[in-house]
Amino acid sequence: MLIPIFNIELMRKLSLLIFLLCVWISLKNQNAEPKKGISTARWSSSVDSSLVFSASPLPQPMVLSSKKDVLEFNDSGSLEYNFYRNSCPQAEQIVRAVVQRLHEARPDVVPALLRLVFHDCFIEGCDASVLLDAAEGIDSEKESPPNETLKGFDVIGIIKSELEEACPGVVSCADILVLAARDSVALAGGPFYPLCTGRRDSSNSFSDLATNELPSPFHDLSQTLASFASRGFDEREAVSLLGAHSIGVIHCKFLQNRLYNFSGTDGPDPSVETRFLNLMRSKCNNTHRSSSSSSATAYSYGSSLSSSGAQQSPSHDGSPSSSPEDPGMAMDFEGPRSPFGTLYYHSLLQGRGILYVDQQLMAGEETGNWVRAYASHTSLFRREFALAMMKLSNLQVLTAPTGHIRLNCSKVG
Repeated sequence: MLIPIFNIELMRKLSLLIFLLCVWISLKNQNAEPKKGISTARWSSSVDSSLVFSASPLPQPMVLSSKKDVLEFNDSGSLEYNFYRNSCPQAEQIVRAVVQRLHEARPDVVPALLRLVFHDCFIEGCDASVLLDAAEGIDSEKESPPNETLKGFDVIGIIKSELEEACPGVVSCADILVLAARDSVALAGGPFYPLCTGRRDSSNSFSDLATNELPSPFHDLSQTLASFASRGFDEREAVSLLGAHSIGVIHCKFLQNRLYNFSGTDGPDPSVETRFLNLMRSKCNNTHRSSSSSSATAYSYGSSLSSSGAQQSPSHDGSPSSSPEDPGMAMDFEGPRSPFGTLYYHSLLQGRGILYVDQQLMAGEETGNWVRAYASHTSLFRREFALAMMKLSNLQVLTAPTGHIRLNCSKVG
């Protein structure tokens, strides 16, 4: 149950209590050696503690050290805050500058990158395997049905090219991808969260896993929660990560069955509010109906920035579509005026979730409670979303001596 989170004053007091407790523990153990299996990350003292601490349980153990400002992450590899401070001190600034520059010219860049990082990290961890082209011995994840509409590969290539000029052979494609996605979230109006770096790149791609294990926009609640649980995310984290659907454009082919022939009933999904159903039908006429299957389509996770103003019509993930006449439904259908996440959760409370997988969050007691909590407290959602994205970015990372640094993100050699 989520009763405590609805009391914002209690939440603040608990946050302060957790902070003080962590400082006390760290002072007590400041001379202790790091435990085996726990990776350490140097943490900038300028980071806002409200981003790190919340009244609800944290996704992974975190201890703030007053001596070295160290943050411990319980993950599989050893990542370090500001890992490139000596080898490529401008690395993160270069990533941020390229993402911002391209975003100003192409609003589709931001949702494309956010979706791209989810599809990479969800399959065998954040190792840039999704970026590899097909080659001898490599079945590219790009060619798996859920990834056929992925965009943003060219953006990663541009960033990599600029980094290779500044620091040849130093910055991994895996780090580029998580940093670019982080900067995309900030450009979308979401929270800026700190990331540790030092990831290395995979020499393989996992097409079959991408086909079978990426979640689908047609999944019911139990399927969605099972998919996230298989990667270590609980119900709260799943609800917060789906907040990335706050903004973006969903292609009509992902909505047709829900609007006109839900579960073979020859009628709409009864969970859709009537006026909203009419609005979606006005955007997605039944004559545009196309065949699609849940097994062949993955989340539009990361289709989280409206492409209004783009010169090309956006596809369901917010990036330019190959068919400019294809219709779609903007996730921020009321306009980009609300804070990141606010419209999404309020819409679910009103039966106005665009994707079936989103509206299904109201079908469970705990997930529904988290939807109400995030709809009521934007600051709570921003903290939870930041923590969940940090956790996502740390899934099954490769660190030295495993993995390698690709000179070209789409090729092993």
